[in-house]
Amino acid sequence: DRSASAQDHGVVREAMSHLGKPYVHGSGGPDTFDCSGFTSYVYRQFGVDLPRTCEGQYVCGRPVSRDDLQPGDIVVFRNTYRAGISHVGIYVGQGMFIHASNSRSGVKLTELDSSYYAPRYAGARRIF
Repeated sequence: DRSASAQDHGVVREAMSHLGKPYVHGSGGPDTFDCSGFTSYVYRQFGVDLPRTCEGQYVCGRPVSRDDLQPGDIVVFRNTYRAGISHVGIYVGQGMFIHASNSRSGVKLTELDSSYYAPRYAGARRIF
């Protein structure tokens, strides 16, 4: 008897509804986002208050192995624009995650195995 997953809560559907919105550093939505602002905004729609930083989100919920990822899990990356934990997104399934990427591309889908993100993968957290 498994607990309801984030997918059941509509987290992925909510996240996908923001595809293409602009990235603005320090922004927490609903019209513009940075990476942790995006994940915290999406989860707030389901009554979950996540910390507003990547590092804070990296210790929320419980850790999930990469092989056990489920849609709605938070995926965390290190050494992106700065050293240490520095980027988060939401896993959507089929090896893809949605994230507020950067000021050039905004909220978009990216493969976990992409040449940029694969070596920077730090882990994942299950919130629900």
